[in-house]
Amino acid sequence: MNHQNSLGSFQLGADLSGKRIVVAMSGGVDSSVVAALAARTGAETIGVTLQLYDHGSAVKRAGACCAGQDIRDARAVADKLGIAHYVFDHESQFRESVIDHFADEYMAGRTPIPCVRCNMGVKFTDLFRLAKELGADCLATGHYVRRVEGAGGAELHRAFDPARDQSYFLFATTQDQLDYLRFPLGDLPKPQVREIAAELGLIVANKPDSQDICFVPDGDYASVVRKIRPDADTGGDIVHIDGRVLGEHKGLIHYTVGQRKGLELGGQPVPLYVVRLDAAKQQVIVGPRAALAVQAARIVDGNWLADVQGQPLMAKVRSMAKPVPAQMDGEWLRFDTPEHGVAPGQAAVFYAGDRVLGGGWIEETEAVELNLAAA
Repeated sequence: MNHQNSLGSFQLGADLSGKRIVVAMSGGVDSSVVAALAARTGAETIGVTLQLYDHGSAVKRAGACCAGQDIRDARAVADKLGIAHYVFDHESQFRESVIDHFADEYMAGRTPIPCVRCNMGVKFTDLFRLAKELGADCLATGHYVRRVEGAGGAELHRAFDPARDQSYFLFATTQDQLDYLRFPLGDLPKPQVREIAAELGLIVANKPDSQDICFVPDGDYASVVRKIRPDADTGGDIVHIDGRVLGEHKGLIHYTVGQRKGLELGGQPVPLYVVRLDAAKQQVIVGPRAALAVQAARIVDGNWLADVQGQPLMAKVRSMAKPVPAQMDGEWLRFDTPEHGVAPGQAAVFYAGDRVLGGGWIEETEAVELNLAAA
């Protein structure tokens, strides 16, 4: 199999001898293949793994990353490739910047995205610094995005494989980071990545992909929040948008905007959805699906890779949502047509074609005026 197209994506010149590449190795197949491709360029390759949480709690977990068995897998791959491998303990930083923030956001009635916080903090900022300290010419990762050299410098683009594209989670990548980062897998479909791993005899060739939230066992995020914030199960009222109290909830952490299941409100004339969460009053506000319609969202803490003001763009407001037409007007993202299920705490990421223009955090939303009698 010819991997030259992948090797070219390191973009350090035709002859990489004398160059040094640091590869972020999580112990999965993607980052392992990146390490293998880097080593094959002739550049000195160094694998770096960040231990992000306790070995013991994750060593037997399938679909985890950055702990236990995954660290051993990364080391085994590095040994097979004949490259140096270092493990750095960043557990306390990860707990403070990602896990604690995750719990606090749920307690505040918001819907967090810990993977973005991890990428913009522990993974990119800290790995960026470590790679620089190691004298590397670039830092390579196994993310499925593309780095394209444009007229104004490096640009971030969606991956070739839309099913694997991770650009939504990397919107907070700064221009300085993008100049230094490399994403060799951005042009490859996942099956080909596994083929490369198998061809090279890497033990992780058939290893399952990691789950999105690595520190949440079995998808039970409420148990994680309860462990960190024991008062997370404080109940309160479920209130219709017309002011009627319809029932009681068992804690805001169990609900997200757009949720329908689990409300346990029988006998209602129409299906009800979570419209918003009021942490100050400990209330879950519900209403018909029409009440989820949002015409605008206020965006804060933006990271901009291009100008987005006053021009048509495509906005993605949930990781699994399709981008929709919108415009930025100051701090406000205004949708061309009403969008449903826009939740504070989530990210809004902006695109022009495949190019990522930047993004920010949804702080609040502006609902479409609703006629309750008609709804």
